[in-house]
Amino acid sequence: MSAIKVMDEILANKIAAGEVVERCLNVVKELVENSIDAKSSEIKITLVDSGTKKIVVADDGIGMDKDDALLAFSRHATSKLKNLDDLFNISSLGFRGEALPSIASVSKVSLTTSKDGVGTSILLNGGVVEKVESTDLSKGTTIEVTDLFYNTPVRLKYLKNLYTELALIIEYVNKMALSYPSIKFVLTNNEKEILNTTGDGNLLKVIYSVYGIDVAKKMIEINGENDDYIISGYIGYPEIAKTSRNVITTLVNGRVIKNIDLNRCLIDCYHTYIPKDKFPMIVLNIDVDPILIDINIHPQKMDIKFSKMESLKELITKVISSKLKEILLVPHANIRDLNTIYEVEDSFNNNIVDYKIEDKTDEKDNVLKKEELSFDFDNDSKITGDKTEEIVEEEKNEESEYRIKEMIPVGIVHKTYIIAENSSGMYIIDQHAAAERINYEKVLNALLKDNYNIIDLLVPIRLEYPKDEFIRIKEHMDILKSIGISLEEFGDNTFIVRSHPTWFFEGYEREAIEKIIAITLEKGEFDKEKFIYKTASTMACKMSIKANDFIDLNSAKILLDNLRRCENPFTCPHGRPTIITYSNYDLERLFKRAMN
Repeated sequence: MSAIKVMDEILANKIAAGEVVERCLNVVKELVENSIDAKSSEIKITLVDSGTKKIVVADDGIGMDKDDALLAFSRHATSKLKNLDDLFNISSLGFRGEALPSIASVSKVSLTTSKDGVGTSILLNGGVVEKVESTDLSKGTTIEVTDLFYNTPVRLKYLKNLYTELALIIEYVNKMALSYPSIKFVLTNNEKEILNTTGDGNLLKVIYSVYGIDVAKKMIEINGENDDYIISGYIGYPEIAKTSRNVITTLVNGRVIKNIDLNRCLIDCYHTYIPKDKFPMIVLNIDVDPILIDINIHPQKMDIKFSKMESLKELITKVISSKLKEILLVPHANIRDLNTIYEVEDSFNNNIVDYKIEDKTDEKDNVLKKEELSFDFDNDSKITGDKTEEIVEEEKNEESEYRIKEMIPVGIVHKTYIIAENSSGMYIIDQHAAAERINYEKVLNALLKDNYNIIDLLVPIRLEYPKDEFIRIKEHMDILKSIGISLEEFGDNTFIVRSHPTWFFEGYEREAIEKIIAITLEKGEFDKEKFIYKTASTMACKMSIKANDFIDLNSAKILLDNLRRCENPFTCPHGRPTIITYSNYDLERLFKRAMN
């Protein structure tokens, strides 16, 4: 007797459900995607106890007749793929034909649908059809799922608490609403409304419904295209960056996807604009010929493969980087409606404290003497380095090229914050963050040059490392040489340095070289571009004045002038703000000169 047997359909569906239906979110996802594929203009999701007791998804789509409604619960039954060629041109959200039979096999399902004025009702229990009858329904489809995992108690046991299940569903529905602003989404849990979008096609309104007014006001529209891709959507100001990467919403042909390479590209666009533990607010739509992507790599259809990823990355980087350079990114201080002078004083103090950068560097580690500034300047030109005095003079005559107006320092608070003014209002500048930005761009420009200036050492610097590190450093000797650090082997596990770049801070050459070599030893695959940017960031921090370093107003003026000439004067290399501002109107509100 044969030991191999064909599984019955109910068992096969339960096994498939293990991949397709893991929790309440998966049920909502599959049903909502079916509603979207049915060309619905309104989708209502109703939950009881976060979906653990009941999930109802109702739409006004094209519906099904009786035969299709019954066939929909058969495994691999789908209206979206007819032949092999269709698999490489998928435009619908669902296509496998596994969702409904998988859901029905682990729950009790009631389906009511209507097409051409004829309604059908089907009741299933554990995947078995118990009742089929005609019913009244004007339009669309309603599916009710109850007692999820009642016949698979092991899976039921591993459901998280109600708050976790609800949070996951809300996150998903929010992203679908952002994907399809022309569809009205209504989400309720235990009769409490959580989301209600207008469905009028305005993406910014959906952003407002999902994230609130403060975020919506700080979103910028983007558009761009090349031969392979069209991108559109909104990106957030750096100041509204969040600590969760879930605020990055990426859509491909209307499908919410999660792709590590794509997310990394979006985050890299905000390099030095936001701290590395923050993530930018982004809603990005990508339109592409289906033949250039592969979505059939996982049952949940959340990941995707791009056949021309580099082309997409170049387009995204170009569009987002140029948009960030167009806008003024100086964050306004948070001004509230205040009733007493004491509240005004507290608010002013709190706003300063919020942006204070704590610097715990020991005095012996500070590579800058108290009387020195790390950025280069002289009293005549106020800026040196790669720019000639003629260029500086030309820049002075072209005020419109600067991203911020000239600021006149009037005082320094706690030897850390420069207070400045101009016709637009008052500014508070963190002297360390500002100097760090100046030095970062100076070092970065030097590192990116093909022709670099070096200094030959009269007495070479000797560096000794453990054997494993010594071997790894040997792999990167050419990279180090390309930025001006010349290493030579000198006995067992030892190098000598015979030259280094001219931008090294005098007296701290050994420390700078050791730090740069330490970057090459970091774990992970070596990336030259990231190595250069991290080197510039590390060196800029060490070269810059610190909090509590004394500078006079003349030096502060030079610092602010140099900051204005930076490509990105708004943040330090680590993404912290260099400047916050109180507009003239903000000041008048604080002192009750303006009451509205």
